[in-house]
Amino acid sequence: MLTYHTAGDSHGPVLIGIVEGFPAHVPVDEEFVNRMLARRQGGYGRSKRQRLEKDRAQFVAGVWKGETTGAPIGILIRNRAAKEQDTVRPRTIPRPGHADLAGAWKYGWEHDLNPVMERASARETAMRVAIGSLCQLLLKELGMEVLGYVRQIGSAQADIPVLPISELRRQTEASDFFCPVAEMDAMLRAEVDRAREEGDSLGGVVEVVAEGVPPGLGGFLHPEQRLDAQIGQALLSIPSVKAVEIGDGIRISGQKGSDVHDAIVCEENRLQRPSNRAGGMEGGISTGERIVVRAFLKPIPTLIRSLASVDLASGDPVKAPYIRSDVVVVPAASVVAEAVVSFVLARMVLQKFGHDHLEDIRFALKNYLSRLKSGPGQYYENGS
Repeated sequence: MLTYHTAGDSHGPVLIGIVEGFPAHVPVDEEFVNRMLARRQGGYGRSKRQRLEKDRAQFVAGVWKGETTGAPIGILIRNRAAKEQDTVRPRTIPRPGHADLAGAWKYGWEHDLNPVMERASARETAMRVAIGSLCQLLLKELGMEVLGYVRQIGSAQADIPVLPISELRRQTEASDFFCPVAEMDAMLRAEVDRAREEGDSLGGVVEVVAEGVPPGLGGFLHPEQRLDAQIGQALLSIPSVKAVEIGDGIRISGQKGSDVHDAIVCEENRLQRPSNRAGGMEGGISTGERIVVRAFLKPIPTLIRSLASVDLASGDPVKAPYIRSDVVVVPAASVVAEAVVSFVLARMVLQKFGHDHLEDIRFALKNYLSRLKSGPGQYYENGS
């Protein structure tokens, strides 16, 4: 099974990633990976640290002359904002909304919250973007594409058109907010600027779409096999994400079944879906339609206008400390969401079609799709 582990702290010397179960002979485009890392650091409303760090992934194992070898892959990202542990003063005031207090209780760091704060930091997601970008390179080799973008920040919500991912990507990358609706930028900027002036922060919604995904990924035999459950877990693991929506799941929860389920029709001997309210998944399995998922992020909990807390060293009531932070991380979170969904899809692809050699996987996928396209009721591949 495709798995990964990360290690490292927010201000430690490096972030470390190890990927296991990745197939051999996948070309590694390091510049693509580094462009994704740069996107994660971008977006309007980020802190000054993003201008200091210039993240670049260094592949130190599992790659030979530009191709993966099938062995575990080692990745390093160096922290320019690294600090010597001996120079860091103890912190004893937990910040509401962070892992500080619960983590201190769990691991016994009430006398110094730094070890909790360092590892729980969203800085760790830089490595997850590097790993997810590697998975995107595999998916592209198999004709699949994944994109994350911003749907909402604060009260400003965009109506995203249904367009090919290539066009959505072009518009997303042209936006300061990674939103594929150009006219939304001014409205989103006003939201962020207002929150900054008030010493506050904002949350929002990101959407991830994937096309070219064949039917049959995932499973219903056991809970952990379900594709929607795997994607939900991956998205909920992103710091600040508090809810996940598959397809139109939230909106249709208050409607009648006859109004929401995606009908199956046969035209020209091909099975089709006139709608995709299920977001490309039914019964924990991909349907061949476009994957559509959303992650809902709470506002950043580090505030200039601090909330009440308690100093664990003295027991005195105090204001939570303000540590340099973003006003909004929703644009960056869209990149992280794209990466973690890519990882899940890659894992499910490898579970179904093998994981040793890229050409073997390509051959197995081609044969599988050929079987689905033969006989009555052929699979209608992504509406093409």
